[in-house]
Amino acid sequence: MASSPDSRPIHTPKFRRRRALNWLTLGFTYAAMYMGRYNLSLVSKSLSDTYGWDKTQVGTIVTVALMIYGFSALFNGPIADRIGGRKAMLIGVFGSVLLNVAFGLGAYVGLWQTGTVLLAYFATIWGLNAYFQSYSALALIKVNSGWFHVRERGVFSAIFGSMIQSGRFLIFFIGGIAVTLLPWQWVFFIPAGIMAGMGILTFLFVHDTPRGAGLADFDTADASSGDNTKADFTYLAKKVFTNPITVTIAISEFCTGFVRHGFEQWFPRYMQEAQKLALDSPIFQQGALSVVAAGILGAFAAGTISDWVFHSRRPPVAFIGYVLQVCCLAIIWISPGLGWIIGAFILNSFAISMVHSMLSGTASMDFGGKKAAATAAGMFDGMQYIGGTAVGVGMGWMLETYGWGAWGPSMIGFSVVGAILMLRIWNAVPSRAASGA
Repeated sequence: MASSPDSRPIHTPKFRRRRALNWLTLGFTYAAMYMGRYNLSLVSKSLSDTYGWDKTQVGTIVTVALMIYGFSALFNGPIADRIGGRKAMLIGVFGSVLLNVAFGLGAYVGLWQTGTVLLAYFATIWGLNAYFQSYSALALIKVNSGWFHVRERGVFSAIFGSMIQSGRFLIFFIGGIAVTLLPWQWVFFIPAGIMAGMGILTFLFVHDTPRGAGLADFDTADASSGDNTKADFTYLAKKVFTNPITVTIAISEFCTGFVRHGFEQWFPRYMQEAQKLALDSPIFQQGALSVVAAGILGAFAAGTISDWVFHSRRPPVAFIGYVLQVCCLAIIWISPGLGWIIGAFILNSFAISMVHSMLSGTASMDFGGKKAAATAAGMFDGMQYIGGTAVGVGMGWMLETYGWGAWGPSMIGFSVVGAILMLRIWNAVPSRAASGA
């Protein structure tokens, strides 16, 4: 297989088939884990109705989870680089299975405990779920870094992005129906069963590298190419945490986190309360499907534009995504009507997916290289979730105090800062080591 930083490698049909099995299994496992992460947003109102909690109290659960996810990703990235992506994914998926079941069982804990004790139970369980969920992106990116050349990663990250969005669609579709027809705890039991099944398939079919699957490894032409240094914790820290480009991306991902989670954690409740739509209504279901479809298209558009227009540069595409976010959030702020708002939701999902797939999904592989891909992903994804911590308690309090009219404008400034940071690193590409591999 030929490989250079400027040309795509030529793979054998056998390699392509085995790689397809690897990434299909891994991608759908990650999609299943999304179901076990975004299901909480669907029961936000149910928890308030059942236990009398306001948005600030429900937001406490969100904040605890996002904070733990963020710091866990920072620390678990080097661990995933050391143990391999396959093991990291198995740890993450089966841990999340147990904790989704435990959260659902909280409905029965609520029969004999209420108030602060019950809220603490839910926050603790969901925080632990976030710890195990943090392994998922790190594992996926770590495995892919050994299977995809730098000139292939934009498009294939788009494919993975679409598979991830399928997890969001399934939980919005299945969960929206389940929370209406079944007790709310089934919104956690159902994803747990799906995650368990995909975890078994990951154990059976996923390998960290082509060599592990009986094929030949190849030069991926990323930041690890030609680097024979042992990937210990000192190497990983130096490779990722002292690089001005990765630090800039991490700061921009902090901004992404506020916008992404401010939108994703609260938009189902916004539709229920501000627009008076039931989660099983045709308008909500069609809107949710469109939001997910837009996320898929955003990932594909970002990957294609990055690889074919900007020659595998990621910041220009992220910049476009940030600008689109500003426009969409302004429409939500003005709130000219339900049709305009749904359109803004759809385009905002497209824009968020563009940024997320380029920075957390692709730039982490490029600038971390296959040796430090999980560490870079942990830094980027971790900062994104740390940036999102304020959308729990903080945004819950804001919505209780100022109403839904403050929701859109609260996120605009973060998108503006992200766009400015992308302008600063517009031409950034990974540098190869001087020596041959």
